[in-house]
Amino acid sequence: MFWIGCAVATLAVICIPAAFLAQRAIRQARRAATLRIESARGIVEEHFARIGGIDQWIGIRGEDRDNPVLLVIHGGPGSSYSIFTPHLRSWEKHFTIVQWDQRGCGRTFARSGPQGCGEMSMDQFTRDGIEVAEFLCSRLGKSRLFLLASSFGSTFGLEIARRRPDLFYAYIGVDQNVGMLRGCGENHREVLERLRRLGLGRGVKALQQIGADPTHWTRGDFEAVARWTMKSDPRGFRRTMKLLKDAVWFAPGWKLTDIRAFVRGMRFSLERLLPEMSRYDAWQQGVQVDIPFFIFQGENDVLTTPGLAQAYFNDVAAPIKRMILISDAGHFAAFLQPDQFLDRLLTHVRPLAESPRAQPLPAT
Repeated sequence: MFWIGCAVATLAVICIPAAFLAQRAIRQARRAATLRIESARGIVEEHFARIGGIDQWIGIRGEDRDNPVLLVIHGGPGSSYSIFTPHLRSWEKHFTIVQWDQRGCGRTFARSGPQGCGEMSMDQFTRDGIEVAEFLCSRLGKSRLFLLASSFGSTFGLEIARRRPDLFYAYIGVDQNVGMLRGCGENHREVLERLRRLGLGRGVKALQQIGADPTHWTRGDFEAVARWTMKSDPRGFRRTMKLLKDAVWFAPGWKLTDIRAFVRGMRFSLERLLPEMSRYDAWQQGVQVDIPFFIFQGENDVLTTPGLAQAYFNDVAAPIKRMILISDAGHFAAFLQPDQFLDRLLTHVRPLAESPRAQPLPAT
C-alpha cells in the first residue's frame, strides 16, 4: 500500500547516523547469506528486459530449473515486492519465483524516470504482464506458469489471466482487490465504528470529511483513508509496519538510492493511476475465468476485505475454484505467513503443474 511504503522509506532522504548505517549493512549481509543458492540446478538472474517498449526489471530465483514458475504481480501501485525476497526463501525449493518491477516502479522507474515510463494505465499493465509471461516461457523453456497477483496487481492480474489463459496453469489472487466502489458505504461505516471504539477521533473526523465515494478522492484522501483504515486494526497495523520497515531497510543489495526510487515510483504511480483505480469494479470486468482460480486472503485484512473477495469468488465461473483464508494475517498475507501460505500452495495449487490429468480438489 502506497502510504505505508512511504512512511517506512522516507527516512532514506534525511541524514542517517553512521552507526545505524553500519548496523543496516550487517543485517543486509546476513540476509544475503540466507539467499545464496548453491544447487547445480538453481537459477539466480536479475536483468532488464524490453517489455512494452521500455526496459523493465525482472528477477528470477529458484533452486531447481525444473520447478514450475511462479510469476508475482506486485501491488501498490508502484510497490516492488522484490523487498520480500527473503520472506519467500522457502518457496524457492518448490517454485522458480519471478519478481517484476512494473513500469513506474522500483528499478524500472529508476532506469526510465518519470518521462520514460510511457502509458500508465491498467490496460498497459495488462499488456506488459502478458509480455513478461511470454518472455519467461521462452527464457525458461516453459509452456505455462502460475500467476500470483497481489492487491493492486490483482486488478489487472485477473485480466492477464482472462486474455491469455494458455500461458498459465492457474490464477492465485492474494489480498484480492475487487475494487473500491462495491460496498464502499458499508466499509466506510465499519472503519468509522472501529475508530470510534478505539477513541481515534481524528480519524473519524478525517474520514467523515473525505466521504465514502472513492471516485472523488485526491491522492491525499486515498492515503488518509488507507492510513486510518489500517490504524482501525491496531495489531495488524503494528505488524504490517514492522514487516515493511524491515523489508525496505534491510533488503539485500539495496542502496539508499534504491529506497528513494522506491518512494518516488510509488508517488508517481499513484498520481497517474488513482483516477482509474477508483473506478475499477471486478464484476464489470467479468466473472468468467478459463483457468483454475484461487483466492488466498488474510482473514483479518481490513484493506481488501475477505467479505468482498468472497462475494466476487462466489460469482466467478472457473473450471476449478477455491478460496482459502490465511489465518492470523491481514494485508500482505503471503509475507506475514509465508510458511502457511506455501503449505496451501503446495496442497492446492502446485499439483496442477505436476500432473495435468490429475483430478484436483472439487470447487468450493
